[in-house]
Amino acid sequence: MKKLPEAMQKIILTGLLPEEINTLLHITPSFRGRQIFKWIGNGVSSFNEMTNISAGLREQLEQDATLSTSSVSRILRDTDGTVKLQITLRDGFSIETVLLTDSSNRKTACVSCQAGCAMKCAFCQTGQLGLARNLDASEIVEEFLFLEKEAGKLDNIVFMGMGEPMQNLSEIRKAIAVLTSKEGRSLSGRRITVSTCGILKGIYDLADNGPLIRLAVSLTTADPELREKLMPAARANPLPELKKAILYYAQKTGKRVTIEAALLGGVNTGDESARRMIDFASGINVNLNLIPWNPVPGLPFTEPSAEECRKFIVKMEQAGLNVTLRTRRGTKIGGACGQLGKTTIPSA
Repeated sequence: MKKLPEAMQKIILTGLLPEEINTLLHITPSFRGRQIFKWIGNGVSSFNEMTNISAGLREQLEQDATLSTSSVSRILRDTDGTVKLQITLRDGFSIETVLLTDSSNRKTACVSCQAGCAMKCAFCQTGQLGLARNLDASEIVEEFLFLEKEAGKLDNIVFMGMGEPMQNLSEIRKAIAVLTSKEGRSLSGRRITVSTCGILKGIYDLADNGPLIRLAVSLTTADPELREKLMPAARANPLPELKKAILYYAQKTGKRVTIEAALLGGVNTGDESARRMIDFASGINVNLNLIPWNPVPGLPFTEPSAEECRKFIVKMEQAGLNVTLRTRRGTKIGGACGQLGKTTIPSA
């Protein structure tokens, strides 16, 4: 068995709150933990940058703790402003995280929560990889900090990268607690979205136990047979029950839920697909986010034509739905929705 890197034998600070830093490192007085936590949220690269703590404490931190255990192995840039980071984790697995910039220059971190994914959605590159493991809170926070180091302060974070968030909700909760803490990065919960392929248990858990953030559900189609073919997780999370869960979340939190649909050319863009989508969305406070399928080599799908998209949108609007056609970003670097997937599995 390979020897663990030295960083893995130290206390990892990026996933800890101030009181945890104090406890694990036996630091007093308590405000020192808050100082360290604040520096981490500011994105420092070394303990020597923490200029308001003593040299002795910085020396202790250098010996007993680490600021990160993952590293950026490659940076890819699209001409539309999208940036994708390929990140190597401490055990050799790789993930990808993406910076998206919209027309208003708002910056969004699209972060991963797993190395790979077990959901096997037929149209998604990540779904073809299988699941390697969950990320822990520190690794999730590090993704965000790496992106801020690259692009400056970010406005939003979405858990729409690699993996199914509802399968790693405890670590996502911890990462959100770190990023939203007023003593650190202080990101607003209103600027955080978790996207799921429709895992019922996780939706109810998030509604009942928080945190109070935005929910997006990848529906793709409201045709039950087609959805089970495209999204195998639908077999255990059927559409009638999914609608109940979405309605419960919207009512419990008072937040409008986003329903996402990847439009596949000639597959889920016809009149019957539109009718079923309208029926599913009726009676729920939702936004409908349509995503023209982004090409993935080797998958048996085609991009929808502009006319297909237009007709589908018209039907949604005629039914009174709030609908948006997502602007494609990051396709040239494999950074668009459904394209992430450079995960590698290290040798034993």
